[in-house]
Amino acid sequence: MSYSLVNKYNVAGPRYTSYPTVPFWDEDQFNIENYKQLLVDSFIKTNKTEGISLYIHLPFCEQLCTFCGCNKRITKRHEVEVPYIETLLKEWQIYCDLLPEKPIIKEIHLGGGTPTFFAPERLDFLIKSIISSANLADGYEFSFEGHPNNTTKEHLQTLFDLGFRRVSFGVQDYNPLIQKAIHRIQPFENVKRVTELARKIGYNSVGHDLIFGLPFQTETDVIQTIKYTQELKPDRIAFYSYAHVPWIKGNGQRGFKDSDLPSAESKRAQYQSGKQLLEEIGYVEIGMDHFALKTDSLFIANKNKQLHRNFMGYSASKTTVMIGLGVSSISDCWTGFAQNEKNLEDYQYRVHNNELPIFRGHLLDSEDITIRQHILNLMCKFETNWEDPSLYFKEVPDVLVSLKTFEADGLITTEKNAVVVHPKGRPFIRNICMAFDLRLQRKKPETQLFSMTI
Repeated sequence: MSYSLVNKYNVAGPRYTSYPTVPFWDEDQFNIENYKQLLVDSFIKTNKTEGISLYIHLPFCEQLCTFCGCNKRITKRHEVEVPYIETLLKEWQIYCDLLPEKPIIKEIHLGGGTPTFFAPERLDFLIKSIISSANLADGYEFSFEGHPNNTTKEHLQTLFDLGFRRVSFGVQDYNPLIQKAIHRIQPFENVKRVTELARKIGYNSVGHDLIFGLPFQTETDVIQTIKYTQELKPDRIAFYSYAHVPWIKGNGQRGFKDSDLPSAESKRAQYQSGKQLLEEIGYVEIGMDHFALKTDSLFIANKNKQLHRNFMGYSASKTTVMIGLGVSSISDCWTGFAQNEKNLEDYQYRVHNNELPIFRGHLLDSEDITIRQHILNLMCKFETNWEDPSLYFKEVPDVLVSLKTFEADGLITTEKNAVVVHPKGRPFIRNICMAFDLRLQRKKPETQLFSMTI
Protein backbone atom coordinates (compact mmCIF):
# COMPACT_ATOMS: atom_id res chain seq x y z
CA MET A 1 0.00 0.00 0.00
CA SER A 2 1.23 3.46 -0.88
CA TYR A 3 2.42 5.36 2.19
CA SER A 4 1.32 8.56 0.45
CA LEU A 5 -2.27 7.25 0.62
CA VAL A 6 -1.80 6.39 4.29
CA ASN A 7 -0.63 9.92 5.02
CA LYS A 8 -3.38 11.43 2.89
CA TYR A 9 -6.26 9.56 4.52
CA ASN A 10 -5.03 9.14 8.09
CA VAL A 11 -7.56 11.42 9.74
CA ALA A 12 -9.89 11.10 12.71
CA GLY A 13 -13.10 9.32 11.71
CA PRO A 14 -15.99 7.18 13.00
CA ARG A 15 -16.10 3.38 12.93
CA TYR A 16 -19.77 3.59 11.85
CA THR A 17 -21.46 1.08 14.10
CA SER A 18 -24.34 3.55 13.71
CA TYR A 19 -25.46 6.55 11.74
CA PRO A 20 -25.70 9.20 12.97
CA THR A 21 -22.64 8.53 15.11
CA VAL A 22 -23.08 9.20 18.83
CA PRO A 23 -21.34 12.64 18.90
CA PHE A 24 -23.85 13.87 16.30
CA TRP A 25 -27.00 12.68 18.00
CA ASP A 26 -29.57 15.43 18.39
CA GLU A 27 -30.00 14.97 22.13
CA ASP A 28 -32.02 18.16 22.57
CA GLN A 29 -34.77 16.79 20.35
CA PHE A 30 -34.72 13.35 21.94
CA ASN A 31 -37.75 12.34 23.97
CA ILE A 32 -37.95 9.04 25.85
CA GLU A 33 -41.70 8.68 25.37
CA ASN A 34 -41.34 9.19 21.62
CA TYR A 35 -38.52 6.65 21.54
CA LYS A 36 -40.68 4.11 23.37
CA GLN A 37 -43.39 4.53 20.73
CA LEU A 38 -40.89 4.10 17.89
CA LEU A 39 -39.55 0.97 19.59
CA VAL A 40 -43.04 -0.49 19.94
CA ASP A 41 -43.85 0.35 16.31
CA SER A 42 -40.71 -1.39 15.03
CA PHE A 43 -41.28 -4.34 17.34
CA ILE A 44 -44.83 -4.87 16.08
CA LYS A 45 -43.63 -4.85 12.47
CA THR A 46 -40.69 -7.22 12.89
CA ASN A 47 -40.98 -9.39 16.01
CA LYS A 48 -42.65 -12.31 14.24
CA THR A 49 -40.50 -12.11 11.09
CA GLU A 50 -37.06 -11.22 12.50
CA GLY A 51 -37.21 -11.45 16.26
CA ILE A 52 -35.08 -9.10 18.38
CA SER A 53 -31.46 -8.94 19.51
CA LEU A 54 -30.31 -8.42 23.07
CA TYR A 55 -26.97 -6.92 24.00
CA ILE A 56 -26.20 -7.36 27.70
CA HIS A 57 -23.35 -5.28 29.10
CA LEU A 58 -21.48 -6.88 32.00
CA PRO A 59 -19.06 -4.12 33.05
CA PHE A 60 -16.90 -5.63 35.79
CA CYS A 61 -13.19 -6.40 35.37
CA GLU A 62 -10.68 -7.42 38.01
CA GLN A 63 -7.96 -5.28 36.44
CA LEU A 64 -7.69 -2.40 34.00
CA CYS A 65 -6.41 -3.14 30.48
CA THR A 66 -4.93 0.11 29.21
CA PHE A 67 -5.85 -0.50 25.55
CA CYS A 68 -9.58 -0.70 26.30
CA GLY A 69 -12.05 2.11 25.59
CA CYS A 70 -15.14 0.26 26.87
CA ASN A 71 -17.29 1.21 29.83
CA LYS A 72 -16.12 -0.86 32.81
CA ARG A 73 -15.88 -0.95 36.59
CA ILE A 74 -12.66 -2.33 38.08
CA THR A 75 -13.22 -4.43 41.19
CA LYS A 76 -12.25 -7.74 42.76
CA ARG A 77 -15.43 -7.78 44.87
CA HIS A 78 -17.66 -10.43 43.37
CA GLU A 79 -20.54 -9.57 45.67
CA VAL A 80 -21.45 -6.99 42.98
CA GLU A 81 -22.69 -9.80 40.73
CA VAL A 82 -26.10 -10.49 42.29
CA PRO A 83 -27.28 -6.86 42.62
CA TYR A 84 -26.23 -6.15 39.04
CA ILE A 85 -28.06 -9.20 37.68
CA GLU A 86 -31.15 -8.23 39.65
CA THR A 87 -31.01 -4.80 38.00
CA LEU A 88 -30.62 -6.30 34.53
CA LEU A 89 -33.63 -8.51 35.05
CA LYS A 90 -35.72 -5.62 36.35
CA GLU A 91 -34.74 -3.56 33.28
CA TRP A 92 -35.69 -6.48 31.02
CA GLN A 93 -39.07 -6.70 32.77
CA ILE A 94 -39.67 -2.99 32.13
CA TYR A 95 -39.14 -3.67 28.41
CA CYS A 96 -41.36 -6.78 28.48
CA ASP A 97 -44.14 -4.73 30.11
CA LEU A 98 -43.75 -2.08 27.41
CA LEU A 99 -43.89 -4.46 24.44
CA PRO A 100 -47.35 -5.62 23.31
CA GLU A 101 -46.46 -9.30 22.93
CA LYS A 102 -43.85 -11.80 24.05
CA PRO A 103 -40.49 -11.04 22.39
CA ILE A 104 -38.94 -13.58 20.04
CA ILE A 105 -35.18 -13.56 20.70
CA LYS A 106 -32.94 -14.03 17.67
CA GLU A 107 -29.61 -13.02 19.22
CA ILE A 108 -28.09 -12.57 22.65
CA HIS A 109 -24.60 -11.22 23.08
CA LEU A 110 -22.82 -10.85 26.42
CA GLY A 111 -20.23 -8.08 26.25
CA GLY A 112 -18.15 -6.13 28.69
CA GLY A 113 -16.18 -5.47 30.69
CA THR A 114 -15.55 -9.13 31.35
CA PRO A 115 -18.64 -11.36 31.13
CA THR A 116 -16.63 -14.25 32.60
CA PHE A 117 -16.05 -12.13 35.72
CA PHE A 118 -19.48 -13.51 36.69
CA ALA A 119 -19.73 -16.98 38.17
CA PRO A 120 -21.24 -19.62 35.85
CA GLU A 121 -24.25 -20.11 38.12
CA ARG A 122 -24.97 -16.35 38.00
CA LEU A 123 -24.87 -16.34 34.19
CA ASP A 124 -27.11 -19.41 34.18
CA PHE A 125 -29.67 -17.61 36.33
CA LEU A 126 -29.49 -14.46 34.19
CA ILE A 127 -30.03 -16.16 30.83
CA LYS A 128 -32.69 -18.59 32.06
CA SER A 129 -34.61 -15.71 33.61
CA ILE A 130 -34.47 -13.68 30.39
CA ILE A 131 -35.54 -16.45 28.03
CA SER A 132 -38.34 -17.53 30.39
CA SER A 133 -40.05 -14.25 29.42
CA ALA A 134 -39.57 -14.77 25.68
CA ASN A 135 -39.66 -17.24 22.82
CA LEU A 136 -36.59 -18.25 20.85
CA ALA A 137 -36.42 -17.73 17.09
CA ASP A 138 -35.48 -20.52 14.73
CA GLY A 139 -31.74 -20.47 14.25
CA TYR A 140 -31.11 -18.17 17.22
CA GLU A 141 -27.49 -17.26 17.95
CA PHE A 142 -26.10 -16.67 21.43
CA SER A 143 -22.53 -15.45 21.85
CA PHE A 144 -20.25 -14.08 24.53
CA GLU A 145 -16.86 -12.52 25.09
CA GLY A 146 -14.51 -14.56 27.26
CA HIS A 147 -11.28 -13.60 29.00
CA PRO A 148 -8.75 -16.42 28.42
CA ASN A 149 -7.33 -16.01 31.92
CA ASN A 150 -10.58 -16.55 33.81
CA THR A 151 -12.89 -18.46 31.45
CA THR A 152 -13.35 -21.87 33.02
CA LYS A 153 -14.67 -25.17 31.74
CA GLU A 154 -17.73 -24.49 33.90
CA HIS A 155 -18.32 -21.14 32.14
CA LEU A 156 -18.09 -22.75 28.73
CA GLN A 157 -20.27 -25.76 29.61
CA THR A 158 -22.92 -23.68 31.40
CA LEU A 159 -23.31 -21.24 28.52
CA PHE A 160 -23.24 -24.05 25.95
CA ASP A 161 -26.07 -25.80 27.80
CA LEU A 162 -28.02 -22.52 27.58
CA GLY A 163 -27.67 -22.41 23.79
CA PHE A 164 -24.47 -20.42 23.29
CA ARG A 165 -22.50 -21.64 20.29
CA ARG A 166 -20.15 -18.73 19.60
CA VAL A 167 -17.43 -17.31 21.84
CA SER A 168 -14.70 -14.75 21.20
CA PHE A 169 -11.52 -14.44 23.23
CA GLY A 170 -9.52 -11.24 23.54
CA VAL A 171 -5.92 -12.05 22.58
CA GLN A 172 -4.51 -8.69 21.36
CA ASP A 173 -0.80 -9.71 21.05
CA TYR A 174 1.48 -12.40 22.48
CA ASN A 175 4.62 -10.28 23.01
CA PRO A 176 5.19 -10.01 26.82
CA LEU A 177 6.53 -6.43 26.46
CA ILE A 178 3.31 -5.33 24.75
CA GLN A 179 1.16 -7.27 27.20
CA LYS A 180 2.89 -5.48 30.08
CA ALA A 181 2.30 -2.08 28.45
CA ILE A 182 -1.41 -2.75 27.99
CA HIS A 183 -1.69 -4.46 31.39
CA ARG A 184 -2.95 -7.72 29.90
CA ILE A 185 -0.54 -10.55 30.78
CA GLN A 186 -1.97 -13.52 28.95
CA PRO A 187 0.21 -16.49 27.93
CA PHE A 188 -0.48 -18.43 24.75
CA GLU A 189 -1.15 -21.50 26.90
CA ASN A 190 -4.22 -19.81 28.42
CA VAL A 191 -5.66 -19.00 25.01
CA LYS A 192 -4.93 -22.50 23.78
CA ARG A 193 -6.63 -24.02 26.83
CA VAL A 194 -9.93 -22.15 26.42
CA THR A 195 -9.98 -22.47 22.62
CA GLU A 196 -9.55 -26.24 22.79
CA LEU A 197 -12.04 -26.53 25.66
CA ALA A 198 -14.66 -24.60 23.68
CA ARG A 199 -14.18 -26.85 20.68
CA LYS A 200 -14.32 -30.01 22.77
CA ILE A 201 -17.57 -28.90 24.39
CA GLY A 202 -19.11 -28.20 20.96
CA TYR A 203 -18.90 -24.49 20.15
CA ASN A 204 -19.12 -24.10 16.37
CA SER A 205 -17.55 -20.62 16.17
CA VAL A 206 -14.54 -19.68 18.26
CA GLY A 207 -13.14 -16.21 17.58
CA HIS A 208 -9.93 -14.43 18.55
CA ASP A 209 -9.61 -10.66 18.78
CA LEU A 210 -6.22 -9.33 17.65
CA ILE A 211 -5.08 -5.70 17.67
CA PHE A 212 -2.45 -3.90 15.62
CA GLY A 213 -1.01 -0.47 16.40
CA LEU A 214 -0.45 -1.20 20.11
CA PRO A 215 2.36 0.46 22.11
CA PHE A 216 5.81 -0.95 21.27
CA GLN A 217 4.24 -3.26 18.67
CA THR A 218 6.14 -4.02 15.46
CA GLU A 219 5.32 -5.76 12.21
CA THR A 220 7.28 -8.76 13.48
CA ASP A 221 5.09 -8.92 16.59
CA VAL A 222 1.91 -9.00 14.49
CA ILE A 223 3.30 -11.76 12.27
CA GLN A 224 4.37 -13.82 15.29
CA THR A 225 0.97 -13.42 16.95
CA ILE A 226 -0.80 -14.60 13.79
CA LYS A 227 1.56 -17.60 13.57
CA TYR A 228 0.56 -18.55 17.11
CA THR A 229 -3.06 -18.01 16.09
CA GLN A 230 -2.61 -20.28 13.09
CA GLU A 231 -1.84 -23.16 15.45
CA LEU A 232 -5.30 -22.81 17.03
CA LYS A 233 -7.15 -21.86 13.79
CA PRO A 234 -10.10 -19.92 15.28
CA ASP A 235 -13.18 -19.80 13.05
CA ARG A 236 -13.15 -16.02 12.87
CA ILE A 237 -10.68 -13.28 13.71
CA ALA A 238 -11.32 -9.65 14.53
CA PHE A 239 -8.14 -7.82 13.48
CA TYR A 240 -8.67 -4.38 14.94
CA SER A 241 -6.76 -1.16 14.63
CA TYR A 242 -5.99 0.09 18.13
CA ALA A 243 -8.21 3.10 18.76
CA HIS A 244 -6.24 5.62 20.81
CA VAL A 245 -8.85 7.81 22.50
CA PRO A 246 -7.34 8.79 25.87
CA TRP A 247 -9.54 11.90 26.09
CA ILE A 248 -12.56 9.71 26.88
CA LYS A 249 -12.86 10.02 30.64
CA GLY A 250 -12.04 6.90 32.58
CA ASN A 251 -11.08 4.64 29.69
CA GLY A 252 -7.62 3.97 31.11
CA GLN A 253 -5.62 4.71 27.97
CA ARG A 254 -2.95 6.67 29.83
CA GLY A 255 -0.59 3.86 30.78
CA PHE A 256 1.88 4.71 28.02
CA LYS A 257 3.05 7.71 26.02
CA ASP A 258 1.92 8.65 22.52
CA SER A 259 5.54 8.25 21.46
CA ASP A 260 5.31 4.54 22.39
CA LEU A 261 2.75 3.99 19.63
CA PRO A 262 3.80 2.96 16.11
CA SER A 263 3.60 5.56 13.35
CA ALA A 264 0.74 5.53 10.86
CA GLU A 265 3.08 3.99 8.24
CA SER A 266 4.22 1.28 10.64
CA LYS A 267 0.66 0.61 11.72
CA ARG A 268 -0.48 0.21 8.13
CA ALA A 269 2.44 -2.15 7.44
CA GLN A 270 1.30 -4.23 10.42
CA TYR A 271 -2.17 -4.45 8.92
CA GLN A 272 -0.92 -5.30 5.44
CA SER A 273 1.40 -8.05 6.66
CA GLY A 274 -1.25 -9.41 9.00
CA LYS A 275 -3.91 -9.43 6.31
CA GLN A 276 -1.61 -11.15 3.82
CA LEU A 277 -0.68 -13.85 6.30
CA LEU A 278 -4.29 -14.42 7.36
CA GLU A 279 -5.35 -14.85 3.75
CA GLU A 280 -2.44 -17.23 3.10
CA ILE A 281 -3.63 -19.51 5.91
CA GLY A 282 -7.23 -19.64 4.73
CA TYR A 283 -9.08 -16.62 6.10
CA VAL A 284 -11.29 -14.34 4.01
CA GLU A 285 -11.61 -10.63 4.82
CA ILE A 286 -15.18 -9.78 5.81
CA GLY A 287 -16.24 -6.14 5.91
CA MET A 288 -13.87 -4.01 7.99
CA ASP A 289 -11.51 -5.58 10.58
CA HIS A 290 -12.90 -9.11 10.31
CA PHE A 291 -11.65 -12.36 8.83
CA ALA A 292 -13.38 -15.75 8.79
CA LEU A 293 -12.89 -19.28 7.58
CA LYS A 294 -15.21 -20.32 4.76
CA THR A 295 -17.07 -22.61 7.18
CA ASP A 296 -18.02 -19.78 9.55
CA SER A 297 -21.47 -18.14 9.56
CA LEU A 298 -19.92 -14.70 9.06
CA PHE A 299 -18.37 -15.79 5.74
CA ILE A 300 -21.62 -17.43 4.64
CA ALA A 301 -23.63 -14.29 5.49
CA ASN A 302 -21.15 -12.16 3.57
CA LYS A 303 -21.30 -14.48 0.56
CA ASN A 304 -25.11 -14.34 0.58
CA LYS A 305 -25.07 -10.53 0.99
CA GLN A 306 -26.78 -10.83 4.38
CA LEU A 307 -24.02 -9.32 6.49
CA HIS A 308 -25.27 -6.77 9.01
CA ARG A 309 -23.56 -4.22 11.25
CA ASN A 310 -24.80 -2.63 14.45
CA PHE A 311 -23.50 -1.51 17.84
CA MET A 312 -22.27 -5.07 18.46
CA GLY A 313 -20.20 -4.99 15.25
CA TYR A 314 -20.74 -7.35 12.31
CA SER A 315 -23.47 -9.94 12.57
CA ALA A 316 -24.56 -12.88 10.41
CA SER A 317 -28.22 -11.95 10.86
CA LYS A 318 -30.24 -8.75 11.01
CA THR A 319 -32.87 -7.66 13.47
CA THR A 320 -34.49 -4.25 13.26
CA VAL A 321 -34.87 -4.10 17.05
CA MET A 322 -31.85 -4.43 19.32
CA ILE A 323 -32.39 -3.86 23.04
CA GLY A 324 -29.36 -3.00 25.14
CA LEU A 325 -29.48 -4.03 28.77
CA GLY A 326 -27.01 -2.84 31.37
CA VAL A 327 -24.97 0.24 32.13
CA SER A 328 -24.03 2.30 29.01
CA SER A 329 -25.78 -0.13 26.61
CA ILE A 330 -27.31 1.28 23.44
CA SER A 331 -30.65 0.21 22.02
CA ASP A 332 -31.66 0.57 18.37
CA CYS A 333 -35.09 0.34 16.75
CA TRP A 334 -33.85 1.57 13.32
CA THR A 335 -35.71 4.87 13.66
CA GLY A 336 -34.22 5.71 17.05
CA PHE A 337 -31.23 5.13 19.32
CA ALA A 338 -31.19 5.24 23.12
CA GLN A 339 -28.22 4.91 25.46
CA ASN A 340 -28.40 3.87 29.09
CA GLU A 341 -26.77 5.77 31.94
CA LYS A 342 -22.98 5.39 31.84
CA ASN A 343 -22.54 5.63 35.60
CA LEU A 344 -23.28 2.34 37.34
CA GLU A 345 -25.00 3.85 40.37
CA ASP A 346 -27.18 6.13 38.22
CA TYR A 347 -28.15 3.16 36.05
CA GLN A 348 -29.15 1.04 39.04
CA TYR A 349 -31.00 3.87 40.76
CA ARG A 350 -33.21 4.59 37.76
CA VAL A 351 -34.04 0.95 37.06
CA HIS A 352 -35.04 0.37 40.66
CA ASN A 353 -37.31 3.39 40.35
CA ASN A 354 -39.08 1.57 37.51
CA GLU A 355 -37.61 3.78 34.79
CA LEU A 356 -35.87 2.85 31.59
CA PRO A 357 -32.38 4.15 32.48
CA ILE A 358 -31.97 6.11 29.22
CA PHE A 359 -29.95 9.31 29.49
CA ARG A 360 -29.57 10.29 25.84
CA GLY A 361 -30.64 9.26 22.38
CA HIS A 362 -31.48 10.28 18.85
CA LEU A 363 -34.65 10.04 16.77
CA LEU A 364 -33.77 9.51 13.11
CA ASP A 365 -35.41 11.66 10.46
CA SER A 366 -35.95 10.46 6.88
CA GLU A 367 -32.58 11.80 5.74
CA ASP A 368 -30.81 9.99 8.59
CA ILE A 369 -32.46 6.71 7.62
CA THR A 370 -31.41 7.10 3.97
CA ILE A 371 -27.81 7.92 4.85
CA ARG A 372 -27.74 5.12 7.41
CA GLN A 373 -28.65 2.61 4.71
CA HIS A 374 -25.91 3.86 2.37
CA ILE A 375 -23.25 3.64 5.10
CA LEU A 376 -24.50 0.20 6.10
CA ASN A 377 -24.25 -0.91 2.45
CA LEU A 378 -20.70 0.38 2.19
CA MET A 379 -19.57 -1.17 5.48
CA CYS A 380 -21.13 -4.56 4.72
CA LYS A 381 -21.04 -4.85 0.92
CA PHE A 382 -18.45 -2.24 -0.17
CA GLU A 383 -20.97 -0.78 -2.56
CA THR A 384 -24.16 1.27 -2.53
CA ASN A 385 -26.58 2.75 -5.04
CA TRP A 386 -29.62 5.00 -5.26
CA GLU A 387 -31.40 3.40 -8.19
CA ASP A 388 -34.38 3.10 -5.87
CA PRO A 389 -35.71 6.69 -5.63
CA SER A 390 -36.19 6.27 -1.87
CA LEU A 391 -32.39 6.07 -1.49
CA TYR A 392 -31.71 9.27 -3.41
CA PHE A 393 -30.99 12.42 -1.40
CA LYS A 394 -30.48 15.92 -2.68
CA GLU A 395 -26.80 16.09 -1.64
CA VAL A 396 -25.82 13.15 -3.90
CA PRO A 397 -24.04 15.48 -6.39
CA ASP A 398 -21.98 16.96 -3.54
CA VAL A 399 -21.10 13.50 -2.26
CA LEU A 400 -19.95 12.46 -5.73
CA VAL A 401 -17.67 15.50 -5.85
CA SER A 402 -16.21 14.53 -2.45
CA LEU A 403 -15.60 11.01 -3.75
CA LYS A 404 -13.57 12.17 -6.76
CA THR A 405 -10.32 12.06 -4.79
CA PHE A 406 -10.92 8.41 -3.90
CA GLU A 407 -11.69 7.63 -7.52
CA ALA A 408 -8.55 9.42 -8.69
CA ASP A 409 -6.53 7.26 -6.29
CA GLY A 410 -8.08 4.08 -7.72
CA LEU A 411 -9.95 3.23 -4.52
CA ILE A 412 -13.51 3.37 -5.86
CA THR A 413 -15.58 3.63 -9.02
CA THR A 414 -18.45 6.10 -9.09
CA GLU A 415 -21.30 5.70 -11.53
CA LYS A 416 -24.40 7.74 -12.17
CA ASN A 417 -26.37 5.89 -9.50
CA ALA A 418 -23.79 3.86 -7.60
CA VAL A 419 -20.45 3.67 -5.78
CA VAL A 420 -18.31 0.53 -5.75
CA VAL A 421 -15.27 0.19 -3.48
CA HIS A 422 -12.29 -1.69 -4.95
CA PRO A 423 -10.21 -4.12 -2.85
CA LYS A 424 -7.50 -1.45 -2.78
CA GLY A 425 -10.00 0.94 -1.21
CA ARG A 426 -11.25 -1.32 1.58
CA PRO A 427 -8.65 -0.19 4.15
CA PHE A 428 -10.05 3.34 3.64
CA ILE A 429 -13.73 2.42 3.99
CA ARG A 430 -14.19 4.68 7.03
CA ASN A 431 -12.94 7.65 4.98
CA ILE A 432 -15.25 6.77 2.09
CA CYS A 433 -18.25 6.55 4.43
CA MET A 434 -17.37 10.00 5.78
CA ALA A 435 -18.18 11.46 2.36
CA PHE A 436 -21.80 10.31 2.91
CA ASP A 437 -21.91 11.52 6.52
CA LEU A 438 -23.99 14.67 6.09
CA ARG A 439 -24.06 15.47 9.80
CA LEU A 440 -20.29 15.34 9.95
CA GLN A 441 -19.98 17.47 6.79
CA ARG A 442 -22.32 20.15 8.15
CA LYS A 443 -20.72 20.39 11.58
CA LYS A 444 -17.02 19.64 11.51
CA PRO A 445 -15.86 18.96 15.10
CA GLU A 446 -13.53 21.53 16.60
CA THR A 447 -11.84 18.92 18.79
CA GLN A 448 -10.94 15.31 18.03
CA LEU A 449 -13.90 13.01 18.66
CA PHE A 450 -12.79 9.83 16.94
CA SER A 451 -9.73 7.60 16.62
CA MET A 452 -7.54 7.86 13.51
CA THR A 453 -8.77 5.89 10.50
CA ILE A 454 -5.38 4.28 9.79
